[in-house]
Amino acid sequence: MNEPPVEVVRVSEVSRLNLIALKKRTGIENWNILCRWGFCLSLADRSPLAPTDRGEMSSVEMTWSTFGGTYADLYAGALKARCVESGIALDKQSYAEQFRLHLERGLLKLVGLEETRSLEGFLGLAVVEV
Repeated sequence: MNEPPVEVVRVSEVSRLNLIALKKRTGIENWNILCRWGFCLSLADRSPLAPTDRGEMSSVEMTWSTFGGTYADLYAGALKARCVESGIALDKQSYAEQFRLHLERGLLKLVGLEETRSLEGFLGLAVVEV
């Protein structure tokens, strides 16, 4: 079992506005699903994370188990592997910060994609060319 990077997932006010836009565009009601997609999109981006001032935190929060659902251990393990690959220490503070940075970057990237203008386009992001 992988230890979660945070017990409670919180997003910035900017990310809350991005989640509202994504929810409106795609019709996906649950923010945890949109957060998972954003997190995974950021993990797939091989560029280094840039430290960022997330600004004011919003009222959007969920438990780690709500964020990760059935695959919460998988998400924690993927983050842990990315930290090791990037030479990031696995202390509690660094691990949590990496999660927050990936979540914030991922939501920003997700809202900027043309594919997220509709549910069909959003779901098309999952198609992988072989």
